[in-house]
Amino acid sequence: MIELVRPTVDLTRSWWEMVDDFAGETIHGSGYRPDQREVLRDPDVFEEWVDWLGRLERADEALPVGRVPSSNRWVVRDGCVVGTIAVRHALTPSLLVEGGHIGYAVSPRFRRQGVARAALVLGLRLAAVRGIERALVTCDVANVASARTIASCGGVLADERDGILRYWVPTVPDGLPGTSGVGTP
Repeated sequence: MIELVRPTVDLTRSWWEMVDDFAGETIHGSGYRPDQREVLRDPDVFEEWVDWLGRLERADEALPVGRVPSSNRWVVRDGCVVGTIAVRHALTPSLLVEGGHIGYAVSPRFRRQGVARAALVLGLRLAAVRGIERALVTCDVANVASARTIASCGGVLADERDGILRYWVPTVPDGLPGTSGVGTP
């Protein structure tokens, strides 16, 4: 079963295994940048970073310019981190073009197994809880798998902007048809 869990140091080892699977690729919806790798290898720094990811959810948290409050979750299957997802509570002009309300990534070795769809369904539920009725979800025009995932969750293509497909997806608190085996956000 796929679950969305708050980032936790209890999953540190599994987190780094997932990061290694990406081999330096961008991990959308993670809050992680490859240039942070060495610094975050320090357990104390990693713990602070995990705590910061949790604080991003609070409306009263002072955020860097350009950031909005967001619910960051790790996508977990059978106790193993297999991806990441972030539900942004608002849109900036930049996020309106690229990024949207929900950003997600699935580890390369767990793709084509329904993980992305299950995670997106849960992300849409979380967006509904946050009062978002229609979530903007984007992907690169070349990312056919992500486009199919978004469409399978009810996404309606709004347009393409500079190689980015923009979909509006209704959020449904109770989930979408065909989502058995998907945990709660």
